[in-house]
Amino acid sequence: MPQTIASDRGQLASLRVHADDNVRVALKDLPAGSEIDDGGRVLHLTEAIRHKHKFAMHDLAEGDTVIMYGVTVGRATRPIGAGAAITTANTEHSTATTQPQARRGKWRAPDVTAFRNASFDGYHRPNGQVGTENVWLVVPLVFCENRNIEVLRQCVADALGEDPYYDYKRMARELLHGVAGTAPPEPPGERLFPNVDGVRFLTHTLGCGGTDDDAEALCRLLAGYICHPNVAGATVLSLGCQKAQIDMLKAAVADRDPGGLRPVHYLEQQASLSESALIREALTTIFDGLAEANRVERTPAPLSALTLGVECGGSDGFSGLSANPLVGAVVDRLVALGGSGILSEFPELCGVEHELIARCRDDAVARRFSELMDAYQRHAARVGADFSMNPSPGNIRDGLITDAMKSAGAAKKGGDSPVEDVLDYTEPLTRTGLNLLCSPGNDVESTTALAGSGANLILFTTGLGTPTGNPITPVLKISSNSELASRMSDVIDFDAGPIIRGERSIADLAEQLLTLCIDTASGRYRPRAVELAQYDFIPWKRGVSL
Repeated sequence: MPQTIASDRGQLASLRVHADDNVRVALKDLPAGSEIDDGGRVLHLTEAIRHKHKFAMHDLAEGDTVIMYGVTVGRATRPIGAGAAITTANTEHSTATTQPQARRGKWRAPDVTAFRNASFDGYHRPNGQVGTENVWLVVPLVFCENRNIEVLRQCVADALGEDPYYDYKRMARELLHGVAGTAPPEPPGERLFPNVDGVRFLTHTLGCGGTDDDAEALCRLLAGYICHPNVAGATVLSLGCQKAQIDMLKAAVADRDPGGLRPVHYLEQQASLSESALIREALTTIFDGLAEANRVERTPAPLSALTLGVECGGSDGFSGLSANPLVGAVVDRLVALGGSGILSEFPELCGVEHELIARCRDDAVARRFSELMDAYQRHAARVGADFSMNPSPGNIRDGLITDAMKSAGAAKKGGDSPVEDVLDYTEPLTRTGLNLLCSPGNDVESTTALAGSGANLILFTTGLGTPTGNPITPVLKISSNSELASRMSDVIDFDAGPIIRGERSIADLAEQLLTLCIDTASGRYRPRAVELAQYDFIPWKRGVSL
């Protein structure tokens, strides 16, 4: 799939994304009667078209395919006249096969001369991995321990003087008591462990009451977090009687860390003398772990040690035109430099499978992708769901009418490089280059999966705005439009809106965004999600989520 927009932008009123498309995208609100120049042919709009929405360039009969990005994104359910809007009332999801634009072995890597000698300052681990953060992780094996996790979270924040909600607590006291009311204690000015990025606490709703497969999947996911290059070590809390047993997690950790190089402390409440004793022991492991982690300092690492997870959420009609292809261009550059990317959200690849199959490095990789996609669809069907149900009301309201339309734009985050491997949920990345990861379209479940498979930096695109972050992997938020970047500046890290306005090229902004990735991986830039302590973690209960 081409990463450059093939179009005649005219007066920046509308855009044809690909030469084969039979729809155009409104780049601003267009009144009925507007004249649209489509390569010399003048088209008159028969109705008002909202910005981000699509309109037909030719008359479409019932059953005709709707084409965007050069692929089928829908089917007309009734006649659609030239100049009329594409809506849920006249179009439905369709993924009729089209000829792939990609060809195996035909990828041309972008020019990365400017980054050839670049590096980032990371945390080098004994197994050769490099982290972009250095955190101590506190993990519950079962939901019964969530309260104890919260107790530890508050105690550690208070002891370290690093309460992320200090300002909000002060706000609440002032609102309740007045400006002269009591304020919480001021945090200390100097960090006790300057080489540690913090203690991160997970909570979840699994670990018992589910199937054996649920427990095994949870343990594999937690092992991915415990053994992640951004994690110095972990404290694990277990109740004792739950289905996800300590031995199961130890086995999953051993698969990831066969040399036992990562310090992990396992505590069981039912074997403890009291809750107080459990909390004391847990706090001791955390503070001892912080002291040990603080001995590791950032040192230069090649960009080949970076693995970018790519994700989208709260997508709009501009996401596939600006933010997503921009992220894809960054992935291509990183792959050309020896690094890796992970593209997830299988429901949002529906309709472009043929493109990704054509990019797989060999038939075995292509076959695995097809098998996992088919299995996922069967799982969804068993609970009465289908990939076509993926677009949210917000997606539809902002121009993403069908799942195939959403998918064609979402897949742009993966760039154009060859697909080197396909990973099932919880599997770790082992081959450098672009990988596909089987995960749902749910923002947090998928972001959780990306970190679990080894992404040490995540690029998250959004058109409507979402605060999603991750406990162990920095998440950079890229807006598809400048209005969002301005309105939610406390959430957005990078604005791709200039692409829509024709002010900057994708290639130009890709170099700027890659530089921001390097600064983030080096600790020189703190993403908005980290500033907000937005540490979202939701394991995927397979077969339920799209």
